[in-house]
Amino acid sequence: MASDSTVTLDKASSTELQSILWFDPTRILIDGQWRAAASGQVLPVENPSTGGIMGQIARGGAADIDAAVAAARRAFEGPWGRTTATERGRILMKMSELVLQRAEALAMIEALDVGKPLHQSLNDAKALARYLEFYAGAADKLMGTTIPYQHGFTVYTLREPHGVAGIIIPWNYPMQIAGRGVAAALAAGNSCVVKPAEDASVSTLAFAAIAMEAGLPAGVLNVVTGLGTEAGAALSEHPGLNHLSFTGSVATGQRIQAAAGRNVIPVTLELGGKSPHIVFDDCDLDQAMPTLVGACMQNAGQTCSAATRVLVQRGLYDEVKRRMADMYRGLVAGPAADGCDLGPLISARQKNRVSHYIELGKAELSVAAEGSIRADASADGHFVRATLFSEVPPDHRLAQEEIFGPVQVLIPFEDEAEALRIANGTVYGLIAGVWTRDGGRQMRMARQLNVGQVYLNNYGAGGGVELPFGGVGHSGHGREKGFEALNGFTRIKTVTARHG
Repeated sequence: MASDSTVTLDKASSTELQSILWFDPTRILIDGQWRAAASGQVLPVENPSTGGIMGQIARGGAADIDAAVAAARRAFEGPWGRTTATERGRILMKMSELVLQRAEALAMIEALDVGKPLHQSLNDAKALARYLEFYAGAADKLMGTTIPYQHGFTVYTLREPHGVAGIIIPWNYPMQIAGRGVAAALAAGNSCVVKPAEDASVSTLAFAAIAMEAGLPAGVLNVVTGLGTEAGAALSEHPGLNHLSFTGSVATGQRIQAAAGRNVIPVTLELGGKSPHIVFDDCDLDQAMPTLVGACMQNAGQTCSAATRVLVQRGLYDEVKRRMADMYRGLVAGPAADGCDLGPLISARQKNRVSHYIELGKAELSVAAEGSIRADASADGHFVRATLFSEVPPDHRLAQEEIFGPVQVLIPFEDEAEALRIANGTVYGLIAGVWTRDGGRQMRMARQLNVGQVYLNNYGAGGGVELPFGGVGHSGHGREKGFEALNGFTRIKTVTARHG
């Protein structure tokens, strides 16, 4: 049983998972108690770097979701509902401190479970702590307003929590996404039921264990692991929820929104993306180059906001293609613990999906460059080579569909108007990066890009816990992060007093 920062980050194997854990991952958390799933069944935990089984999680289902929602309701209507905003903030701050104390253990868990390189998973652990810290400080600053009205009336608004919030999180950034949802929901005064993805649940269970250590009251945070078709479906359609937040694929988001709609509750959806870099020929190319590639390769491209389309003005196209190709040839995929540029994909299913797109591209497009896979990487690991395609038509499948892997396409354009048409020419609208020194162009592009975030001469801004995040179109609706997430976890009540 490892604790705090005693884990070394330079060597990790699947056999180490059990030694890292200070909790039992075959248990779910309901009403402050760790218990087996009602089914008595478990699911395997796979190491994506080797394809081997390294543990088990509980296979929760509808009965467990019922119990978790009931526990969250009791907490919300009981002690948690009477907890002051200041005290909620103090508990979140304690959680943040404990996350930092266990950051290396959390990073090891995430690296083994998801397959991302250790330096990336360590950043995820620090981001989790930052979410908790940010919302700890924001908890007692969520205020209503007074409204000027007719003579003899005083009108004001109250921001109140929805009640019980369901949070369904994906497998690509489980620590970060659990943190940004749970921290905002708790800061606003809600209680939570969390359903992690069955492909990567262990770090979410670790987060829940830390919350209990920090003194979070029983029932405020409940975590039920299991299959999406069982536990996830039961949560999304549960009549005891007051709000639902989902991050994941478009198809699943559509089903979840339909299920929640039958109970007429608000839903926040953060879904897919096909985000562009737009590179004008007056940009600082030396500044742009590392980000043009890095914004796609993080987590082996398994990121909704990955910049998978690189739109380049004709005058700079050949130079960008040459430089990106050189960078791609140096990208190495390998085991998560070995410090490579890319780890494995999450599963054999995802590897097959991404490989299908790559083979399609090779049959129809020009390959500008490929990366490599370490020679000693396990043949059973879910590795693919980073692949760059060039001269890609804007309407090609690789330029339109979310691949969720280390694949980028280069698309030339002539002028600003064409760049906008191409950038806005998908069903998605999550993020865009614009690279130009022209201040007027920066403002025009920022206004006209149909996305939720625009980055001018940068991309991602280091994660940006404070920055509202979300999309339009098939990228979803509602906002995560920043104060906007707090607003989303509350409802407005208007109070009108007549005093003559």
